[in-house]
Amino acid sequence: MAGVLCCGPKLAACGLVLSIWAVIMLAMMGIFFTTHSAMLFEDVPIPEDILNNKTTQLQDIYEIYNKIGHNCFIAAVIYVVVGIVSFYNVRMNKRNEYLVR
Repeated sequence: MAGVLCCGPKLAACGLVLSIWAVIMLAMMGIFFTTHSAMLFEDVPIPEDILNNKTTQLQDIYEIYNKIGHNCFIAAVIYVVVGIVSFYNVRMNKRNEYLVR
């Protein structure tokens, strides 16, 4: 059964390594954002009206933290898919090396 290759061996290996790194990094960032880490406060895009409003509840800021955390998890899932495609291409490229031409 012949597989369809969409990239060469070096690009597939690079995509696999970058995907593994991105999944780890984005999963950790998603965890830290959903636990409302204070160290990430400067990375949260809080609108001026929320910052200047004296009646702003902490819950509004936590909602923004949660949205960013969910976006990190979604990006991690996308990188898992890219990693699977890259792994498939690495395996197909290795298999093609051993075929007699």
